[in-house]
Order: sequence, then structure tokens, then C-alpha cells
Amino acid sequence: MDALYTAVATANGREGRAVSSDGVLDLALAMPPALGGNGAGTNPEQLFAAGYAACFASALGVVGRAAKTDTSEASVTAEVSIGANGEGGYGLAVTLHVELPDALQGETGRALVERAHQVCPYSNATRGNILVEIVVE
Repeated sequence: MDALYTAVATANGREGRAVSSDGVLDLALAMPPALGGNGAGTNPEQLFAAGYAACFASALGVVGRAAKTDTSEASVTAEVSIGANGEGGYGLAVTLHVELPDALQGETGRALVERAHQVCPYSNATRGNILVEIVVE
């Protein structure tokens, strides 16, 4: 792969900070209460959810433009769950809620969402590794 861009960030665990190399991202990290933490910061699952939602929405824009279809009113919400994987480790699962405007309801919108799932780098990275469910709303 020829990289078009490389993001660099450093973190020191789930309790601490995450900082990008350019300093634009500088966040306190904390375990969520559901995992026994105080929730006084963001966590990797929230960061992954934000990144996946943004990337998928962008991919939907790319495929929409290629199809000469306006997708600018669409929005994507990602739910990222963490849980035991049954093998002594942990795994993730994702549900993407894609909200389409009235003009994109039906087969046209669903086809664009499916194409976006083939184009999105997050979808390509997770395919076959974690469960990703897409709900078109």
C-alpha cells in the first residue's frame, strides 16, 4: 500500500493521555464506569467509534459523488462494544447506524451504503476480524 497519509499518536494505557504527534489531539483517557473506571476521560472504544463513523460517512460521500447522488444529509453513528472473546482476551463488535435522508430511502440508498462498506478503510480493516452490523435508518 502506498500511504496517502499517516497519523501518529501516543498513549500510555486506558488511564492517562492520548496525544497526536502534531498536538491537535490531546485527550485524557479513563476506563468507562461499565469497566470499573470513573469515566473521567474518553476511551479507545469511543475514539474507534468516532473514527469509524467519520470514515464511513466520508466513504458514503465518495460513492455518492461517483453515482451523482447527494449524500450530504446522511449521518453515521457507530456503536463499538467490547467484551470477552471466550479465549482469554477481548474482542470488539460494531453496529453502524446509517441515517439516510428521505430522498435516499429504498434500494438506491441501501446500494450506496453497501458500496461505502466496500470502500471504507475501517470496514476493510475490520472485515473478517470483528462483527460489523449495518442498520440503515
